[in-house]
Order: sequence, then structure tokens, then C-alpha cells
Amino acid sequence: MRRFGWIFTVLLATSPAWAAQNITVEQLKALLTTDQQAKKTDADVANDLKQVVLTEELTTPVMNDFAPLVPGSATLEQIYVLEAKSAVLPPPAPDIPTAPAPDAATQKALLDKAMDYASKTYAQLPAVTATKTTIRFQDSVSAMAVPGNHSGITADPRMAIDAQSIHYINTTPTPINIRNGIEDNPLVKDKTPWGSNGYIALLGQGPVLSTVLQEANAADKLAWLRWENVNGKTAAAFSFAVDKKKSHYAVNYCCFPEADQDGNIKGWSNYKATIPYHGEIFVDPATGIVVRLITESDFKTSDVIHKEDQRIDYLPVAVGAKTLVLPSKSIINTEVVPTGDSGGGKSGSRHTLFTSEYKSYQAGS
Repeated sequence: MRRFGWIFTVLLATSPAWAAQNITVEQLKALLTTDQQAKKTDADVANDLKQVVLTEELTTPVMNDFAPLVPGSATLEQIYVLEAKSAVLPPPAPDIPTAPAPDAATQKALLDKAMDYASKTYAQLPAVTATKTTIRFQDSVSAMAVPGNHSGITADPRMAIDAQSIHYINTTPTPINIRNGIEDNPLVKDKTPWGSNGYIALLGQGPVLSTVLQEANAADKLAWLRWENVNGKTAAAFSFAVDKKKSHYAVNYCCFPEADQDGNIKGWSNYKATIPYHGEIFVDPATGIVVRLITESDFKTSDVIHKEDQRIDYLPVAVGAKTLVLPSKSIINTEVVPTGDSGGGKSGSRHTLFTSEYKSYQAGS
């Protein structure tokens, strides 16, 4: 059976801006099956997928099962978009373990192990380096032709792009450092003209596992959620919320236009804030290791940032003679007002998805 890899060439045709329809993963499978039986073209199937929004997580195993129903790269691209947009949702009910919730004492013991792991193990991790390869998807902008150098991904500038749908933009491999479980963000020193080039850059540090658990514990809003299968094993999921007074979650987005009284752009500035957030943690019940972290930022409706949902998956990685549990994949779903607070008003939103893989871990210094 053909399996999904991070390999596709962008091939899209324009489509009407129809209202999106909420569907389940099973309904998505039915749609793909019906389109295959109707012998629809790759472009037509991709256009059908642009009109739907998933109400459940599209997991990697299910994506692999869909492979025989995918007629080409344009459809595959939209499946990756659906995966990223649904990353923080619960999976379909049949995929959720049916074991009963543990009693209160067992829940507390699980959380205690997770807190102990986050503060005494993850926060004390040795320095490592890695390559973080990020695929950017975005709407409301023409695709850039950037040479693909991750698993053969490329953008084809000859093809028409439907700017109203979320589509593949580019792929960027970046060397990173992780020290004490905290990822250094190299974009701080980047000279790319973010904002004026039609794109945003996330310069904030992002969620730090040890800090998130500490703040969630201090907020006293940790609660049992469900069992869930993560990386092929059953994990205990807990929800949490952190208000602004207890939060150290700092965001830094570049860039938004500054306009004069006549509406002329006179410069570009970052949006910086410390924000409240909520989310979920997924704990290996045997070890207390956190295998997944979800954070959803709680912006005000008046903010130029409307959404920043993140999911980070962690897996054991061989680094020299040691085995360390480190980030393996992250997905970020953002919604911003590209005009910022300028005279252009807040009439439109731009959606950008970032899907990243971490590879080639090595010991750092």
C-alpha cells in the first residue's frame, strides 16, 4: 500500500469561495471514495476538499489508509492542510480507548509523575542540535517558487494558485539548538522583510514544556480529559488553563504595517504580548513522560492575532550513546489580520499553517 510521505508537487486550479462544510473523518473518507468512483480528476478532488472543515483529528494512520483514494499531489496537499487544521482536535470516537477514567488518586499520581518529569528530566536535558524542516501553507497570497530540499518537495511556479484557499508556499530547513528543553529561535536574527513580503514570522519562543506544566499546576485548573492513543501507545490526557496573571507565554509576530493619517505605510512593527492560554497534556502513564503538548492561545477579539494553536509531539531519539525524548513534530495554526492596526482596518484575516519535523539530532555544546 502506498503511504504518505512529505513529498508532493503543488498542482492547483482556482475554485469558487464556497462556504465550508463541517464533516467527520469518516465522511471525509466517504467523500474521497465517492470522488474516486466518479473518476474525478486530482484538481476536482482537491477543490472538493477545500470546501470542508474537519470536526475531528485526522491522524497519520488514517491518512495512510486514505492513500489509495488520493488521485494526485493537489489532493494530497489539501489532506495535509486538513491534518494541520485538525491537529488539536480529539480523534474520532472509535479511535479513543474505552477504558474507564482512573480514580482521583491515580490521576493525581499521574500528574505528579508528569510534573516531576518536566522539571527534573526535560528541563535538565543536555544541549542538542537538530534540523527543523518547516512546511508553510497559507491563504490570500501567491505561492513563492522556492527550491524544495526536503524529501523532494518543490513549488511549481507555472501552475495557477487559488489564493482564497490554503495552499503550499515553501519548505524551509533550519538548524536549531535545544538547551534544557528550550528551542532557540534563529529567526530573531533573520533579515527577511516579513510582513511586506506577504508572510508572517513567529519570533516568540513558543510553549516550553516545563514552564507550561508549572503554570498549569499553579493555576490549579488541571483536569482529567480522556485516554488517547499517541504514537501507538495509550496516554492519559489532561486539560488545563492558564490566565494572563500566571502566564509567561510570550508571542512575537513579525510584521504589521504602521500607517500615517493618509493610510500610507510608513513602516512595519512586531506584535508582542504575554497571553493567557489553555490546552492539553498527554502523559505516558507508566513513566510520566509527556508525549504530546497542545496549547491554544486566548487572544482578545480586538487583537491583530486571532489564533495560535500549537501541537508538539515528543519521541525517544538516539543522541550519541543516549536516548532522549525530544520534539519530533510540531504543527502551528495561526490566524492574523495582515493590515494590523493600520488604516486598512481589520476587514480580513490570513491563515498560515506551519508543519515541522525535527531530524538529525546531535549532541550540542
